[in-house]
Amino acid sequence: MSEPSSSPPSRRPIGVFDSGVGGLTVVRAVRRALPGEDVVYLGDTARVPYGSKSPRTVERYSLACQRFLLDRDVKLVLIACNTASATALPALREASPVPVIGAVEPGADSALAATRNKRIGVIGTLATVRSGAYEAAIAARDPSATVTALACPLLVPLAEEGWVDDEIALAVARRYLSTLLARDPAIDTLVLGCTHYPLLAGVLERAARELAGRPVTIVDSASAMAEWARRALDARHENRRGAPGTLACFATDTSRLDELAPRFLGEPLDVFDLVDL
Repeated sequence: MSEPSSSPPSRRPIGVFDSGVGGLTVVRAVRRALPGEDVVYLGDTARVPYGSKSPRTVERYSLACQRFLLDRDVKLVLIACNTASATALPALREASPVPVIGAVEPGADSALAATRNKRIGVIGTLATVRSGAYEAAIAARDPSATVTALACPLLVPLAEEGWVDDEIALAVARRYLSTLLARDPAIDTLVLGCTHYPLLAGVLERAARELAGRPVTIVDSASAMAEWARRALDARHENRRGAPGTLACFATDTSRLDELAPRFLGEPLDVFDLVDL
């Protein structure tokens, strides 16, 4: 475990890590919710995807990513990777002297706050859906809620190609959500259980509304994580206000980052420093 820092907490950065670049949607949400905070981001792009790895390997990779952030004196760690959140969260919290926030719990809280009939849909990668993490998190908070989950693997390449608001994206969204709503036509809240999916929120909301014949509330786990981060810092009196915060980005492989990173972050991003974990 890293030693606690002697630096004033308000001056220390927030750390965010993901298996790839999708976690930049979390950074985007954090910079919107906490504009005065410095952020350090690590994308383990050399070893993406985590979803095809064993739980033991995911835990080992995740601990290495967290150690990198702790060595940079972060005051809070956000696990932007749903697979790491579902698999390695207990080990990450045990190994960290600062609070650690995963992707699943904030999304579960937001879904329960949003739903009117306790019928919740979750879409994510195959690994996240197979883990049952969202079902477990929602059941722990409200056993009376019904959760229906569906893996939507084609949404990740659509997001990475930037095909997020055209007829192709809409057709894929309709195909997946028709299956989900066939399993539970009463779903009124849809959790985007992958950091890539916020880029497709518009077409997912449109497809869900068309298929259900009524509005379906979209829960963006990236925004939910940013809200949890804000509350955690407020509770510890570690929030930083004033001038806009800085962003330092690191990756274990830089292939396609110049193309993909601005798409997920929503702003220009000039430099990723290459690191070896």
